[in-house]
Amino acid sequence: MGRSYFVDEAVEEYLGGLQAAPGSCVTGLLAGQSSPQRDFVVLAVQTPQRESEGRPKASKGVSPLDDIDVEWVTEHAKQVSRMLPGGLCILGLFLVTPPELSKDAQNALKRLIFAMDKYITKGRLWELSEEDVTDRVTLHICSKTKKLVCKTFDVKDPKSSSKPADWKYQAGISSSWPMLTCSVEVDLLIPVTGSSSDNTDKCMKDGLRRWAKQIEAAYCLINGRQALDDSELLSGQKKNLKTSHRQSLPARIFVSDEQSELDERSSALVQVCSSSMRVRGVVHCRAYIHNNKPKARHAAQAIKRDIINTVCSRVEMLLEDLLMNEGSQKGLCSGQQALPRRVFAPIPISGLSVCDYMFPDEGTADVAERLKEMLDCETSEEDIDTSLENNQLFSAVSGPEVTDSHDEHIISEIQDENPQIQKATQYYAGVAVAAAVALLATATSLLYFS
Repeated sequence: MGRSYFVDEAVEEYLGGLQAAPGSCVTGLLAGQSSPQRDFVVLAVQTPQRESEGRPKASKGVSPLDDIDVEWVTEHAKQVSRMLPGGLCILGLFLVTPPELSKDAQNALKRLIFAMDKYITKGRLWELSEEDVTDRVTLHICSKTKKLVCKTFDVKDPKSSSKPADWKYQAGISSSWPMLTCSVEVDLLIPVTGSSSDNTDKCMKDGLRRWAKQIEAAYCLINGRQALDDSELLSGQKKNLKTSHRQSLPARIFVSDEQSELDERSSALVQVCSSSMRVRGVVHCRAYIHNNKPKARHAAQAIKRDIINTVCSRVEMLLEDLLMNEGSQKGLCSGQQALPRRVFAPIPISGLSVCDYMFPDEGTADVAERLKEMLDCETSEEDIDTSLENNQLFSAVSGPEVTDSHDEHIISEIQDENPQIQKATQYYAGVAVAAAVALLATATSLLYFS
């Protein structure tokens, strides 16, 4: 038996309003939450027109399905995935075609679904668990008959065949999903070796990956209770699945570096460092979890992944901006840069909130415009919440002339713990960076994020 997808009735209304003209097709994304037992679809959004080129036109004698702009569909998926809070993800794709193109629709969807998943997961820094579902859904809709064909593909296996799936509409699926919130103080130092843009990107990802592992291994308290086991998230509380009330549950993250410091020092390496980047500030994180007997550890996993995603997305956006406007090295040596601030806005069709990232020179009008383009929904500026991250998140970038003192300080801090490591100006203990950052950030062995 295939997977079951429980879909919000608002999604049914949205899909029903899409039309494909003769000789054309409409593509779009399906977003929601996946669980081992069932999947929930709470958002559908069509692929926007590509401003620079417009909609590609089919060549004479070639099916319009062959001319779908795969690059633009996958880029849209990446942008939307950045806007989704913890617990929500891109579940799959839909394709609306006239009857004459229905025969080849499944081949087109298979090509798109594998390309999309490969692109949006390329930079993912958290590890998949054994319970993570790797099936992605494809939905073909005939614009004339409104017939639906729902199938899934296992994206871990490029040779996998499609499997039939159930597509069931329900009202208010996510209206009572609990919302987890957490504010996290970040102080992350990343050494950069070499001068090429490719090497800079690699160093940034390596530094973020080490930090992400710390977050994944952290202790999590939800509503004051440790979230480690299979106990129900809402155990001991009265639950009414028909209510529209959404609970807000505070989460706290505790990161211990004691064991990681020992492991890192035992295999410390010395690397030449040409510059460094420091990310410092407070970020607001949010996650939603379904109310079908959710487990505490799944909720903890959702909020941790949101912490990782939002920090990594902002660093990635900053690097993209620097590369676009100034070039790699010139941008990296430009001093302190303000990372975009995270803002939230409600989605009318689901009752959930999505996020966007607002640079210092932008306003709520820019956010509303992006939400319209990326999510195809109207959002008033008054509904955009910009108050959750009042303290700006900064990235301080230093070149070799500034990094010398940082390098010397880091090595001396590590020497206090291990005198066998020789002091070397203009060098970093590369594998021991995580331990050094912890020593700089706090005098205790436990960091507290609230």
